Amino acid sequence: MSVRSWSASALLSLVAVLGCVAAPVAQAEGNAAAGKTLAYTCLGCHGIDNYRNAYPDYRVPKLAGQHPEYLVIALTAYKSQERSHSTMHAHAASMNDQDMQDVAAYLSGGAIKSSNAKPVGTAPAVLATCQACHGADGVGITGIYPTLSGQHADYIEKALNDYRSGKRRNAVMSAFAQTLKPEDIKAVAHYFSQQRPALQTLYRPTSRYTAAK
Repeated sequence: MSVRSWSASALLSLVAVLGCVAAPVAQAEGNAAAGKTLAYTCLGCHGIDNYRNAYPDYRVPKLAGQHPEYLVIALTAYKSQERSHSTMHAHAASMNDQDMQDVAAYLSGGAIKSSNAKPVGTAPAVLATCQACHGADGVGITGIYPTLSGQHADYIEKALNDYRSGKRRNAVMSAFAQTLKPEDIKAVAHYFSQQRPALQTLYRPTSRYTAAK
């Protein structure tokens, strides 16, 4: 049976099984004060509202409110090139494990919590599988799953398309993305982008001196 022919329920079961066996790796505590200085360069893109990646064209993700554990996972994936992005690879490759922890602790600013409020808008039919990890309102159910609530829709679309094409490598997400039609991807991205509480932009300090304070 091809990946594309998997049912949503089969994928949901796969997510549940892999979620049970993939226990989080023990991580050192991040130091947000140290991360504030290290993250100054990061905020050249992520610290500006609606800042756009040059090519392909999409808005860079909001990071404030994201799970710090997930930010470390993302940086590690860019460092190992499991995610394809030359600038992100260069930045991540310059960091050791503690640097990543510190940067993630600062950029997150504290992960947002689910409000358990009524979701905004009508959930697309394919969303049930997404909610197993990303929650009904887009708030990741544990630190290893990214929060998508209030994230830029075009960034979510780009991520899903990268999982489809192999530019991002993750067994579960790649399998799920292969089942999605272009209209499904747009609907999922739009839905999560509307949800609250929302991720925010953490603004860049005016100078490195300000960042170090």
